[in-house]
Amino acid sequence: MSDKQNIRSLTEEELKTFFSNNGEKPFRAKQVFEWLWKKQVINFDDMSNLSLSTRNLLKEHFFINSVSVAEKQISSDRTIKNAFKLFDGKITEGVLIPTPKRMTACISSQVGCSLTCAFCGTGRLDRLRNIEAEEIFDQVVIIKNQAEEYYKTPLSNIVYMGMGEPLLNYRNVLKSIDLITSETGLGMSPKRITVSTAGIAKMIKKLGDDDVKFNLALSLHAANDVKRSEIMPINDQNSLASLKEALIYFYEKTGTRVTFEYIIFKDFNDSIEDAKELAAFCKVVPCKINIIEYNPIDDTKFEKADADKTDKFAAFLEDNFNLIVNVRRSRGKDIDAACGQLANKNKAAN
Repeated sequence: MSDKQNIRSLTEEELKTFFSNNGEKPFRAKQVFEWLWKKQVINFDDMSNLSLSTRNLLKEHFFINSVSVAEKQISSDRTIKNAFKLFDGKITEGVLIPTPKRMTACISSQVGCSLTCAFCGTGRLDRLRNIEAEEIFDQVVIIKNQAEEYYKTPLSNIVYMGMGEPLLNYRNVLKSIDLITSETGLGMSPKRITVSTAGIAKMIKKLGDDDVKFNLALSLHAANDVKRSEIMPINDQNSLASLKEALIYFYEKTGTRVTFEYIIFKDFNDSIEDAKELAAFCKVVPCKINIIEYNPIDDTKFEKADADKTDKFAAFLEDNFNLIVNVRRSRGKDIDAACGQLANKNKAAN
């Protein structure tokens, strides 16, 4: 297979050139693109409007780099976690999160992660490689099909909040979003897509320069540098001041409201003083704040904040600073599918 090329890495124009060079009509490229992206076939023999000779030509030169489900777990709250097997056998994870109002796909951009956030199970894994755009696309397709099969509900939202740091796989993440939003792909609105970053200032500015149409979320978790660096080493090179500047730049370029994610830990970042620091940081751009329950992982010093204290924290932000605040209750905890728990604990990764 080493002499064959991954057909989904080609643009339509490149595929047109291939057909022209091989004595075929260039319009075949459009047909093949529709099979690959709109109909999501993973076998050349399923491209039924192509002649046998054309399909054999494709098989001679190309392969289809497809993702499969190595293992699937269904939580008591209906959350579905998938261990995705990539083309080279590596495993990553993605989750279908069903709620009364939304059907959300949480997908991964890297196999493992390099950022070593203290509270995150994924951060304890090595980063093995970036996930290709078509592999990200496949994760969405699989979860979309699960939403329709299990819950008879179409997928409504996509969040890049699984394994990895999306802005360290910038090219593939943006290409995958182009595929997902294209009319030749899934045709989803970019406003239903959120990319979550641990905070890389120069790449947040690049999102602004590229005038992206999707939503941006910043995993903040602490609004002073000492605390944030303690739990997120990336803060040493991307201070809150640099992130603030980058977020203002992003908003001025795109006009898109920013989401701040704030995992609340018992006796670490759950005080009223912490809330005041959070409000001061977040007020620099139009935003909303998601307060997220902590999901314990093995051998960590952090604990889930008391529910009453969490609610008071959120209410203080709303009542005193006129901020939009949501408290996100964890889902899929019993199958290690909740925020921060994706750590390849499934059998397929062992």
